[in-house]
Amino acid sequence: MKKLFLAAALACSFSTLATSEPELAVPSPMVADPITEQFSNLGVIVKSISDSPIANLKTVITDKGVLYASADGKYLIQGTVIDLDNRENITEGALSGLRKEGVADYQESMIVYKAENEKHQITVFTDITCGYCRKLHRELDDYLAAGITVKYMAFPRGGLRGSGYEDLRNVWCAKDAAQAMTDAKAGQAVAKVENCSAPVAEHYELGQSFGITGTPAIILEDGTLIPGYQPAASLSKALDDNSKKS
Repeated sequence: MKKLFLAAALACSFSTLATSEPELAVPSPMVADPITEQFSNLGVIVKSISDSPIANLKTVITDKGVLYASADGKYLIQGTVIDLDNRENITEGALSGLRKEGVADYQESMIVYKAENEKHQITVFTDITCGYCRKLHRELDDYLAAGITVKYMAFPRGGLRGSGYEDLRNVWCAKDAAQAMTDAKAGQAVAKVENCSAPVAEHYELGQSFGITGTPAIILEDGTLIPGYQPAASLSKALDDNSKKS
């Protein structure tokens, strides 16, 4: 995640009418809490703020992932909080919830390969030029045979510019997006779609907020992130193990 640099500023007013009518007060503009205000100055959108397990430290869910801040917004901490007594990754737990909710919001814009005898679903942030993304896609039949439905979201490795980004947009806008994805990952040229409006930028920004930095990145049903390629057999076992825990 990119480093964040700090800065800050603010105001409020009232007015009255000098007439025989009763005085009317103009409501004061709502002042953001100090954490939201400071993060806004950094270009970071705060989605929620809650207490963390550490005294006087707040857990802040943002469009850049999970961050931590002092209650006055003066100090920002970026990193992982681990409960040593319980051997629990607190930050990953918060991110899992964020991923689960975020993925649910984008169901309608995914490219889906549905398993006939579905047991599990995975959401894969993918790029068409990534070698391991292509490997995963070549083995798509293995995932489907294992009862794993594969749902793709876009994550252009080069960011929101260049041919990689445009190719992903055109894949998503293709008449048969699933076939276009298969063709693109086989190395075929991607046909340009006129007036293409695809949510590739939104997918990319969502992936960043999940802590994703590369592809493929696999999100399990409970929001767990598995970075990198996983063969179907290994992934099937991980999904089955997760189901038993829940």
